[in-house]
Amino acid sequence: MRAVLQHSIGGPDVLSVEQVPRPEPLPTEVRVKVHAAGINPVDWKTRAGAGMAGVLGEPPFILGWDVSGTVDKVGFGVTTLKEGDEVYGMPWFPRVAGGYAEYVTAPARQFARKPASISHEQAAAVPLAALTAWQALVDTAHLQPGQRVLIHAAAGGVGHLAVQFAKHLGAHVIGTARADSHDWLTTLGADEVIDYTTVRFEDAVTDVDTVIDLVGDHHDNTSTRSLQVLRPGGLLVAIPAGVSLELAAAAEAKGMRVTPFLVEPDGPALTTIGALIDSGKVTVQVEEVFPLDQAAQAHTRGESNHTHGKLVLHVAS
Repeated sequence: MRAVLQHSIGGPDVLSVEQVPRPEPLPTEVRVKVHAAGINPVDWKTRAGAGMAGVLGEPPFILGWDVSGTVDKVGFGVTTLKEGDEVYGMPWFPRVAGGYAEYVTAPARQFARKPASISHEQAAAVPLAALTAWQALVDTAHLQPGQRVLIHAAAGGVGHLAVQFAKHLGAHVIGTARADSHDWLTTLGADEVIDYTTVRFEDAVTDVDTVIDLVGDHHDNTSTRSLQVLRPGGLLVAIPAGVSLELAAAAEAKGMRVTPFLVEPDGPALTTIGALIDSGKVTVQVEEVFPLDQAAQAHTRGESNHTHGKLVLHVAS
């Protein structure tokens, strides 16, 4: 099968399409013929030596965790899926899943049936971003109707889904994004949108129950500044970089809560998310689709950090 390999840590040019053996499913696993693979910031960070590089070990390896495709082969013991089922998922994260390839194998229960109303390219854009948003809001923050939530980088892959999930959960949703994304985010359900390039968000927002921080302190001390907008006892979910000792100390001094977060494979949650998509309550934004042999160009595009929604690789029809 064709797959995108990297043999060394580096820039997008280390990615190359090569022929590798097709994997075989073990008991409880399925093999999926990948129609499309989603691209996430963790992909290009890992490629460059950050992200999950420490988990994956030394190259060579195949990047990619978001896939949408068709079950091609079923391992012994699998009863939830059968050959021909259209599925999507985020298998194995944070271990190697090999999503940038024509076939992947993983435990059957790490997949869910693809939402019927969307294409494989759209479905491949969903799992990692949607599970990050869902698990952060539902399982970590336990967001309740009427609560106020601030979502940083609201126009990004995770952010635009978090806006929709938070609105679905009945929250008052505030997002930070550039001005050209404001109208779009309002249509997705944001009640307030702040242009972080012209306004200090802590000057415009107060009494927030939960902050979903998709930026981190590496950019203008976003995490630490977010403590200023939380209510006493409020929660900051620090997603990209975790919680430093300094941030933890600052939160404790203010009577706030902070937690790191890392998304996990979750087939049942993807089933719930798929139902929201098929009902029209949630939409996924795909910025651009690239062929598999343009994975390097896709990474370059993603690293610009100015996309609306997600980037996707088209793998097979």
